[in-house]
Amino acid sequence: MPRQARPDDGQPRPSTIRDVARHAGVSVATVSRILSGTYPSAPATRSKVMKAVRELDYVANAHARGLAGVRPKSVAIVVNSVVSPHYAHVAQGVQDQAVREGRLCIVGTTGGDPEHELATVQLMREEHAEAVILVGNIVADDAYRERMADYARALALAGSQLVLCGRPPLGPDVPAIVVEYDNVGGAHAITSHLLSAGHKRILFLGRYDGYSTPDSRLAGYRRALADHRVTHDPGLEVQGRMQRSAGYRMMIERLDAGPRDFTAVFAANDQIAAGARAALRERGLRVPDDVSLVGFDDLSPAEDIDLTTVHVPHEELGRTAVRLALGSEKPGTAQHVLLGTHIIVRDSVRPYLDR
Repeated sequence: MPRQARPDDGQPRPSTIRDVARHAGVSVATVSRILSGTYPSAPATRSKVMKAVRELDYVANAHARGLAGVRPKSVAIVVNSVVSPHYAHVAQGVQDQAVREGRLCIVGTTGGDPEHELATVQLMREEHAEAVILVGNIVADDAYRERMADYARALALAGSQLVLCGRPPLGPDVPAIVVEYDNVGGAHAITSHLLSAGHKRILFLGRYDGYSTPDSRLAGYRRALADHRVTHDPGLEVQGRMQRSAGYRMMIERLDAGPRDFTAVFAANDQIAAGARAALRERGLRVPDDVSLVGFDDLSPAEDIDLTTVHVPHEELGRTAVRLALGSEKPGTAQHVLLGTHIIVRDSVRPYLDR
């Protein structure tokens, strides 16, 4: 049974942070910092504090105190940018589901800065959001993962929920929901589509080492080459950001470097594809007659430029994140969900006949 202090009337009272500090043999400030996820404490100290929290049932009582008052009715979504179509569509899904659940939606942006993201999560925790949904690429080193794991635990202690949307898990013991879509499978399928059309020299635009989304798409590209017994050439992988301007720059630099050594292009997203297409046209090359071109996401401007691409269920990603965070899915629903992707075939690929 949890140990609880008793006031003068002999009735048990909820454990307090002072009880936890006394039980763990540390200061109240240390407990507060560890539970808020803002203090880089020693593992032994954190272990003692979390053990005291469990033994005193502090988590349950903290949650009960939150329920006793006016429970906040909001969910928060934290994205790199609201300008990007990818983030905008995921955010729309979060907003739509939040309205259905009777919640307000708070939006924060980070510009892809890990420190800014950590600070924004802390702010959303202080605002008592019932769920904090993180969307987008981030360079996650060990220090970042440890601090975000602490924030996940702090959110759980406050009766909230961290959701990682379109990004990998933090670890098996971290209280965070994960909602992903199949980047690897989608990249494998679209690369196989090009290979089946006879293309073996496929230029990959948008390699960006350390970022989860381009890393996963590159992994699917490489796997498809291996499965079709096509030699992997690292020289066909071009480094660049997932932006239209980067797609244009990467293609111009490639074409200016010497004779064209590819027959098809796999752009890591549709924005890159649009930039690459503009560069090809500027150099007098036609899509798909001279060069086949595919993208990923199925967002603007894919349909406008008749681009074969991979469809990602962006809005469903956001809706699923909210449903799981608020517990409105069916009982027993997994806390790690992988949504499927599929190819949208348009008119940007032609069969390649090796002359």
